[in-house]
Amino acid sequence: MIRLQPINTSDFQHYKFMEELLIDAFPPEEYRELNQLREYTDRVGNFHNNIIFDDDLPIGFITYWDFDSFYYVEHFATNPALRNCGYGKRTLEYLCNYLKQPIVLEVERPIEDMAKRRIGFYQRQGFVLWEKDYYQPPYKPGDNFLPMYLMVHDNLDPEKDYEEIKHKLHTVVYGVKE
Repeated sequence: MIRLQPINTSDFQHYKFMEELLIDAFPPEEYRELNQLREYTDRVGNFHNNIIFDDDLPIGFITYWDFDSFYYVEHFATNPALRNCGYGKRTLEYLCNYLKQPIVLEVERPIEDMAKRRIGFYQRQGFVLWEKDYYQPPYKPGDNFLPMYLMVHDNLDPEKDYEEIKHKLHTVVYGVKE
């Protein structure tokens, strides 16, 4: 049975598992400095860092932000040895039922095959692709903005909600000064 277990840096074994999986699953420009992530994990109240378990087996991790009117999933990955076993689908089903608010996430634009597959996966889980120009701010100084799209689960409207969501992501998650 899928469950999420919140972690912090004092949970050495699980935190190490999460960091190693983050580094393995994402290119360096798609995550913040590890020291900053540790700080957010331990001290930022609306940031949630969780290990995903199937019963007692750690299968992955998911980080998300609570913005009251919606949640933003920042990172989500499963152990490469356990991919294509249905865990991603089951985790998203669990998350959507657990959070009970709209969920927003960023995806790479569908240029490469893996990005197309990832978008298709999220669409099969009920997420809608917003094909509006969106650029993920850099996590690290010197990195570039990354062209992305937003995907949304639940009742958000791209015409009405896009600017507010973009503003919250840019200013709170990425620290962009507007």
